[in-house]
Amino acid sequence: MIASDLADWATGTVELPEPVRHAALRHLLDGLGTALAGRRAGVVDPVLVVARDLGGPAEATPLGGRARIGAPAAALASGALVHALDFDDTHAAGLVHATAVVLPAAFAVGEQVGATGRQVLTAAVVGYETVCRVAAAAPHGFHARGLHATMVAGVFSSALVTARLLGLDAARATDALGIAGSQAGGLLAFLHTGASTKQLHPGFASHAGVLAARLAAAGASGPANVLDGPHGVFDALATGPVVPASIVDGLGSRWETTRIGIKPYPACQLSHAAIDAARQARRQPGFPADLAAVTRVDVDVHPDSAPTVCGPGRDLARPATPYAAKFSLPWSVAAMLLDGDLTTASYQPESIARADVAALADRVRWRIADTGGHAADAPGTVVLTLADGTTVRGTVPRSGGGPDAPLSDDELTAKFLGNAGDVGTPVVDLVRRLDDLDSLDPIVAALAAAGD
Repeated sequence: MIASDLADWATGTVELPEPVRHAALRHLLDGLGTALAGRRAGVVDPVLVVARDLGGPAEATPLGGRARIGAPAAALASGALVHALDFDDTHAAGLVHATAVVLPAAFAVGEQVGATGRQVLTAAVVGYETVCRVAAAAPHGFHARGLHATMVAGVFSSALVTARLLGLDAARATDALGIAGSQAGGLLAFLHTGASTKQLHPGFASHAGVLAARLAAAGASGPANVLDGPHGVFDALATGPVVPASIVDGLGSRWETTRIGIKPYPACQLSHAAIDAARQARRQPGFPADLAAVTRVDVDVHPDSAPTVCGPGRDLARPATPYAAKFSLPWSVAAMLLDGDLTTASYQPESIARADVAALADRVRWRIADTGGHAADAPGTVVLTLADGTTVRGTVPRSGGGPDAPLSDDELTAKFLGNAGDVGTPVVDLVRRLDDLDSLDPIVAALAAAGD
């Protein structure tokens, strides 16, 4: 069965080629930065309070904190922190936020068991391969059913990260996968209100995976058919084409870890191609100095992206919350056209109330453009029509930050420091040397200093 094959690989000898190692270190650094930014923003403070109140033995530290709590509670808090600003990475084929469910379990359980940096890095790659492959086996299939693929697939990756760090054998790891599958979920209902549940999903998934592996270690059993049915996760929670066998195809030779993109903007990945096209339009001859001259803005949207970032039942030009603005393609495109960039400051409460952005967003019209391929890797086109009838066009073959248009290491470091501040500089060096660290303690201490 697929779960057994996946568990057998995940608990065995996993050799990391240099490109895979380098990619994983980049994503861990990016996730630590978004977690520190989330902590500074305070938007998931309720999760930190609840995690602290859950207590437990002093096993692990929520990212950027100082007090140790139980590892499951730490993973819950860290998952919400990494994803708090929707600035964390995305795997296009699976449409999942991989680091948001891998990093929390890897660091919480790694700290708990006193793992070496190399052990944590290897466990993280096991998690990256798992979350990406499980989600990509049903392309957009979970989202089409109204579920957040990050949480659905994330419970499995967190379970295997934990299983490997706890030293479980393949049979117990298979049980962990089966147990985790019964905790898969994550409703997309937040799209209509801007509620904070999406920020919680990676925390739920990380917490669930840690618990699943602990339950398996204690003797609880889970169905080995959780990934290939009947009544498995795809039967219950996905729609459309599903290829479960792809989860284990090429394990150890085809690395999805190298196919994860790093976000340049703190907004839903499905808007990024349009945002980049808007940025490109600003550089074209004829772009007006005064955007009052723009009578309409036409944007091409992949059919799988439209329900998420252009969906009905919402005032896309006047989002009710900062999180709702991150899921409004018209608002984000308008803000890019006006400002020339999108940063965490763009999505502050005072920013989303801007009348000039709302006025321009009212003139944004979107149209379905079925270009094939994955929605998160689709091309982007924005066409501005001016009052005199002339047009200005911006086009990109795909959004920036993905594996085919990656951020450089220097750009990634700049993003990290922008999120963490200069006090985060020691973290950069420590993460780059993760392989050589005897434990996570130096990184935990550096994160605490940066999080103060």
